[in-house]
Amino acid sequence: MISQEAIFQINSKKEFEKITLKVFRHQYENNLVYQQFCNFLKKDKNNVKTVVDIPFLPIQFFKSHKVLSSKDTIQTTFTSSGTTGMQTSKHLVTDVSWYEESYRLAFSEFYGNIEDYCVLALLPSYLERKGSSLIHMVEDLITLSKHQESGFYLNNYDELISKLIELDNSGQNVLLIGVTFALLDLIEMQNFQLKNTIIMETGGMKGKRKELIREELHSLLCDGFGVSKIHSEYGMTELLSQAYSLGDGVFECPPWMQILIRDAEDALTYVAEGKTGGINVIDLANINSCSFIATQDLGKKQPNHSFEVLGRFDNSDIRGCNLMVI
Repeated sequence: MISQEAIFQINSKKEFEKITLKVFRHQYENNLVYQQFCNFLKKDKNNVKTVVDIPFLPIQFFKSHKVLSSKDTIQTTFTSSGTTGMQTSKHLVTDVSWYEESYRLAFSEFYGNIEDYCVLALLPSYLERKGSSLIHMVEDLITLSKHQESGFYLNNYDELISKLIELDNSGQNVLLIGVTFALLDLIEMQNFQLKNTIIMETGGMKGKRKELIREELHSLLCDGFGVSKIHSEYGMTELLSQAYSLGDGVFECPPWMQILIRDAEDALTYVAEGKTGGINVIDLANINSCSFIATQDLGKKQPNHSFEVLGRFDNSDIRGCNLMVI
């Protein structure tokens, strides 16, 4: 079994590739759903020699199958949001410490010591349902910050406005994590000029507002909060790791996570840097489920391994994934 220490202390490309292939073999042997999928593509542990040979499981499988590489008892189940009647994803987690270690280390790498921040969370659509992995993470970050003013806000916008202004004026470093539509609601009520606050949007209008392109959205948020950059978090129910953008929509991964861009017309081939395609994610923290996920997001990769998220596949555009229904 591959240890947390081995995965979370990866510090070179060679080491990442070596451990990634080990994780592939482990999951091929222990995850029946993934094994069947690989066999369907005529890929097994004997003919997968490099990272680009590894098959990526379509993310839809988390809606229809139990994606598990462990026989241990399930500790928690993270679920995706969805409209009434929509089938939601279920990420069965046998050891939640993998998730906690992943986001704690990643936060530290991108933002430093959590105790340097007061963490304010404006996540109404997530708070109003059970099973959100984002709420689990933010709740833990609030606790770890050890700041008495850290906390969640639901519909008490007036209280959040006064608290945010007070903290920022005092020189306190503040991290405001918000779902996109709620951040827009907030700046319609108050125009800010923040000097010590990071605004981090977690994406998604959740059906509350019209979707906006990133440039337009970030321009509105920058003007409304009086900041020069909007930070973003790229994560999802089916992953136990996040990538972060410190501005301009360019994301970076922690060392145990990597992005590959597949051809939009042929899911089994990859496109060059700078070309648009489907986002495949390697998340080695997903050791007990599946570390190789073909998402429904569109993106492109930059030369330094950073990447942009450009939108989502239309259901009618998921060519090459039609063969993936076993």
